[in-house]
Amino acid sequence: MPILGKLLKEGIKLRKSIEQEKKTPFDLQKKQLLQLLSSAKQTAFGTHYNFKDIIHAIHNSKGDDLSFYEAYRESVPTFDYDTIYNEWWHRARKGEKDVCWKGPVKYFALSSGTSGSSSKHIPVTKAMVKAIHRTSIRQILSLSNFKDLPSKLYGKGMVMLGGSTHLNRKGAFFEGDLSGITASQIPFWFQHFYKPGKKIAKKTDWNSKLDEIAEKAPKWDVGFVVGVPAWIQIMMEKIIERHNLNHIHEIWPNLMVYTHGGVSFEPYKKGFQKLLGQPITYIETYLASEGFVAFQTHPNSNMRFVLNNGLFYEFVPFTEDNFNANGELIRNPKTYMIHEIEENKDYALLLSSCAGAWRYLIGDTVRLTNREKSEMIITGRTKHFLSLCGEHLSVDNMNKAVELVANECNIDVKEFTVAGIPHENLFAHKWYIGTNDKVDLDVLKSKIDNKLKELNDDYAVERSAALKEIYVETLPTDVFLNWMKMKGKEGGQNKFPRVLKSNQYQEWESYLNQHYRTTV
Repeated sequence: MPILGKLLKEGIKLRKSIEQEKKTPFDLQKKQLLQLLSSAKQTAFGTHYNFKDIIHAIHNSKGDDLSFYEAYRESVPTFDYDTIYNEWWHRARKGEKDVCWKGPVKYFALSSGTSGSSSKHIPVTKAMVKAIHRTSIRQILSLSNFKDLPSKLYGKGMVMLGGSTHLNRKGAFFEGDLSGITASQIPFWFQHFYKPGKKIAKKTDWNSKLDEIAEKAPKWDVGFVVGVPAWIQIMMEKIIERHNLNHIHEIWPNLMVYTHGGVSFEPYKKGFQKLLGQPITYIETYLASEGFVAFQTHPNSNMRFVLNNGLFYEFVPFTEDNFNANGELIRNPKTYMIHEIEENKDYALLLSSCAGAWRYLIGDTVRLTNREKSEMIITGRTKHFLSLCGEHLSVDNMNKAVELVANECNIDVKEFTVAGIPHENLFAHKWYIGTNDKVDLDVLKSKIDNKLKELNDDYAVERSAALKEIYVETLPTDVFLNWMKMKGKEGGQNKFPRVLKSNQYQEWESYLNQHYRTTV
């Protein structure tokens, strides 16, 4: 294995993709849009919105001329999930070909979102599966930039903890978790490294899956772990408990890399490190149900947009001019290409993709941190923010505040959520902090409040005006996990919402009153 690892690492250095290094973001995205439009010009969507005219405009544009983009914006409207599904995607689910992308759609990823639908059905085409695999390989190739990783690592196993690879057949297509769709089609050469293997990965019962992983863990020589932080942490805790270990490195001494995504890792980091026997390398990814958007290419850097693999990006300033109080996009917002946006400002992300998404609001807000390298961070969700009275509190603010407070109080916070509520004709925030550690609630409340004032000037102003109070309640971690289980969102890629709004808040309070508060 050390010799194989050495050869693989040398091969990684030779095979690194160089196109994104040599061309500008504008040129890469212009070419990407042309490829997408050309592939879909004969579809029902492409015919309806005159893709041929936009393609003609791209061919006629020179240099940094943006007339082609103006033509795209003027011809194709923006879509949220409900709109594009009701007008277009539902036809592909009924088996119709060539709706928004050429050919039939064989897979639909089930994704819980903040839209009106309880579960979104996102089309996953063959072209998208290939694009995700290509980007995954590019991420593996980029590991050569992490100089501290030894050659032997590249021959070790990779535990990928996602949704079940068991897919439900629905007539002409299959539906399931995106991680299950992609894992069910991993290349044959990768199967030797892939853990927990096809048999366990196919299980739909989360507890049964964890039990089998814990049982077989000693047989695997693991170098990489991939998955959402909360569930990876639960998996490691179960393995440690099952084999009476002090830390995970007693059973996986070669574990050196954890690749995470889906939520900010910072609130989990303190608790995660308690499960380790030695430092490891953390690498962030941005793999959404709609496509593989970005990944971290170098140590101590933010994620980098993937600009030449099936996705065209547009950016909407995340301001009150473009979004209403519920986080819904207004009609005909001003949008920008990647080379036009400013660093350190929040934008909502629109995607056009090789899965038949067109100017589609995926619901995430992002911030460009390095224009030259196209590096970015995820700052939250368009509907997962609090601004009851102008405090403009983002998920990014919340994550940072919880991380800082957890460190100062020396507690392990595994989950949290917050809701905005009425208070004496004005407003308040109610925090629910998931920790099994003891902590003084008054101290916790004061620290959270003060950190948010430091992080967000608007919050500080409103705390002296309309935002009259904050409340903090600590809950055992299992309370959050059991809620997810009750909602059918246990395990895999599922995440607990950081902000509870309207009916969801009422459901959460009812759940606490019925299943937790009555027993304490």
